[in-house]
Amino acid sequence: MLTAHSEHVHTVPSRQTMLGLHIGSRMTAVKLRAGDVLLHSPVAMTPALADAVAEIGPVAWIVCPNVYHHLHAAPWVARFSSATLVGPRALAKKRRDLTFGAYLDDAPGPWSADLTPLHIDGCALDETVLVHAGSRTVIASDLTENFVDGSPHTFTNLYLKAAGIHGKPGWSRFLRFLYRDKVAARRSVDALLEHDFDRVVIAHGDVIERDAKDALRETFAFLG
Repeated sequence: MLTAHSEHVHTVPSRQTMLGLHIGSRMTAVKLRAGDVLLHSPVAMTPALADAVAEIGPVAWIVCPNVYHHLHAAPWVARFSSATLVGPRALAKKRRDLTFGAYLDDAPGPWSADLTPLHIDGCALDETVLVHAGSRTVIASDLTENFVDGSPHTFTNLYLKAAGIHGKPGWSRFLRFLYRDKVAARRSVDALLEHDFDRVVIAHGDVIERDAKDALRETFAFLG
């Protein structure tokens, strides 16, 4: 159910559709050095999945990384009631039914000994990615997409080809408008590339297990 990418980083994929596209999603569970667990980008919860996560360690943090990856947060908050919900301030205004105990805007955050947050400026997604230096991993949701094998779903496959991201990592040409300030975004991406990492965990498509910096350079070539 959970895939271990390193001793401390585990992920689980989940089915997710948007506008008829079968794009999937992915949640990451990070075991911090203190022994507790940070959940990133919650997916649909099942009792079995919640139990598997609890076996890693006590869940202390539940992170919604941007203003879109929040749909399944409430069940996880209910299941792990002592955990602190974290997200962008803009999401707290959008989801007034959720109680946020901390904000990604207030980086570096209480888990900075394990994870370095970096906000991607200039983008309407308002995403903060987390760099886990111990495993040389960037934990993200919508930083890039990676449908190397395409999709078995015909409509989704046609979309990936039209978007220019079929068979390779990249960012859909149809979604580039979300990067409203390309100069600011370029600065953020360049700052991210200064970190030491080789893997990128993303929500849509496969985890990029190696040469992730090259994949991100290609992804953001459109920024100039």
